[in-house]
Amino acid sequence: MSLQTDDSGGSGMSASSDGLGDWFYPLYDRLFDEDSEFVSDVETKLAQARMTDTVELYLSRALGIGFISGLSLWLIGLLLGYGIFAIGLLSNEALIGIPVGHGLLLDIIEMIRVPAVVFVTGLLFGSIGFAVGFGSMVAIPYSRASARKREINMLLTDSVSFMYALSVGGLNQLEIIEAMAQADDTYGEVANEFQSIVKETEYFDIDYRTAIRKQALETPSDDLSQFLTDMLSIVNSGGDMESFLQDKKEKHMRTAKQEQELTLETLELFGEMYMTLSLFPLLLIIIMVVMKMIPDATVTDNMLYMVVYGLIPMIGVGFIVLVSTVKHDDPGDGYLSMGNTDQRTETGQGDGLLSLGLVEQFTGEHSVFDRIKNREGTYETMEVLRNPHFFFRDHPLVTLAITVPLTLVIVVTAVVNGAAPLSWAELLDRPIWGTFLYIYLPLYITAIPLAIFREWNVRHRNSVVNKLSEDLRKLSSSNDTGLTLLESLKAVSDTTNGKLAREFEMMHTKVNYGMSLKEAFIEFNNKYHIPRLARTTRLITEAQEASNQISDVLRTAATASENHDDIERERKSRTRMQIVIIIMTFMTVLAVIAILKTQFIDTMAGLNAGGSGAETGGSGAGGGGATSGANLSENIDVDMLSVLFFHAVTLQAIISGFICGYIRDADLLSGLKYAIGLSSIALIGWVLVA
Repeated sequence: MSLQTDDSGGSGMSASSDGLGDWFYPLYDRLFDEDSEFVSDVETKLAQARMTDTVELYLSRALGIGFISGLSLWLIGLLLGYGIFAIGLLSNEALIGIPVGHGLLLDIIEMIRVPAVVFVTGLLFGSIGFAVGFGSMVAIPYSRASARKREINMLLTDSVSFMYALSVGGLNQLEIIEAMAQADDTYGEVANEFQSIVKETEYFDIDYRTAIRKQALETPSDDLSQFLTDMLSIVNSGGDMESFLQDKKEKHMRTAKQEQELTLETLELFGEMYMTLSLFPLLLIIIMVVMKMIPDATVTDNMLYMVVYGLIPMIGVGFIVLVSTVKHDDPGDGYLSMGNTDQRTETGQGDGLLSLGLVEQFTGEHSVFDRIKNREGTYETMEVLRNPHFFFRDHPLVTLAITVPLTLVIVVTAVVNGAAPLSWAELLDRPIWGTFLYIYLPLYITAIPLAIFREWNVRHRNSVVNKLSEDLRKLSSSNDTGLTLLESLKAVSDTTNGKLAREFEMMHTKVNYGMSLKEAFIEFNNKYHIPRLARTTRLITEAQEASNQISDVLRTAATASENHDDIERERKSRTRMQIVIIIMTFMTVLAVIAILKTQFIDTMAGLNAGGSGAETGGSGAGGGGATSGANLSENIDVDMLSVLFFHAVTLQAIISGFICGYIRDADLLSGLKYAIGLSSIALIGWVLVA
């Protein structure tokens, strides 16, 4: 087993957990054979999940946890089984309908009946408890290995492009592997796989060919395993590594596009599924309303409540979970570090008021640093007060620190002044005002600022990559003419418009004032912290340390960026159709419920009123007909149904909005703007209807 670290921090169990494994090891030894396929599979998943426990200790601990949870639920089951008879839920009469006559057999059944029910209940609960405890522990390495596999497959295309660029830049095989291992802040789990190779060679005195072979067997990704196996054959045969990496780069770029196509087709299928499923609660509501008109119908108000407040949110949350299984986000946070160089040059995350930077590392050692921190905090606070919009743009979630207390103050004030309905009956009297106060007002106050600053933040950061591919091509062309990378930055900034060109000019100025080019690149990257930009920056900084003539590397970076642009354009085009489908589905639900309210429920309410008048003041055939109509509608509470319909379209609007944002950008916050827009349509539409 190769040297690995538990990146997730989950396998470093406490001493009590290890003791639990020691206690239950004899049980493990009795239950599992050394050649067990199950044990072998769990051992493989532990390695793939980078969990350092041995399979014997891990399964012994799982058995212990399963035993404890099973014992706990067994005791609960015994008490429950006894309580069934103690409180009279199940009488001591015959529990089975098979006639047994009289005599000894009947006496035996009467004697063992109660203990048998108690025992079976305890056994059932105990088995469930053991299965849950043991199964949960066994599922952990499978889940972590699956998550690592997904991230590796998503980053493999960019990782191969990175290695190819380093090969073009003149690095040999070992230097490429070491550089890949050090790029964990950019290439995540792929870099961790290469770290295992490097650690094998450094700490266990194993040649790197053997280390590559072992890692190819242990990685959870079949694609990376095939890549390492092919790389090993090139290393053993002395083949051209640059040509090999170029072929692999092109292959994985094609594979990435094919995977994107498959993902988009799956999302289209999910969109059609949601269109069908989201109409299911509407059909149930219509059926229940019609059935409530029938005398002696079994439909109750609680069933309507369950559909509106239970089924509609459950379908929405389930669909988001379903989409998350196939939707590809961009791994990483986009931040880079200076690696093994002086830590004082590193640009940390969230510099500004939320993080005062370098001085925080030295506070407490000398009083002068405490004074510097206080002065720096005062300065940053004044800067935020001068330009609060820029602060909220960089930290959109901070707006909640203002809007949430403001919302609570408004709602509490309305409650204290008696302006807010405090019971269901009062809400039925003022449905629109009560719903607006408790749902729409908090939504608008908290979500509108957050949505505005979040969209501003995303557009501000993404604007720097709008011309990334084009500017990388220009840098490569300038570098081809004999200019250094620094001079190429200046040349491109002088002849190009856009935010990226201005950043090139700023980097050139910083280097002229004494900053290293690598540090300037990393500060630029951390300013925008986009994972895609971080991978490009990492590639350029690694290559420029070896040579100033890196035009081939820049062309490789431009090709990778163009491939990303193609995938992104296709994704936006295809997901736009899914968003339209979801919005039109919501509009259909709103229109149908509005028609149901105005043309059916209100009509039946008027019929009910007419029937009452005919009963008291009229006679004859007309009065009898009206009375008959009243009998059909007397079970309908019009005010209650109106509130439920309003809440149904409101919940549908909010949930549909978040689903649109998640499909579009794999980010729930992206759905805020859709949720605000759709809920506003629902509110305006219902004001007109009511």
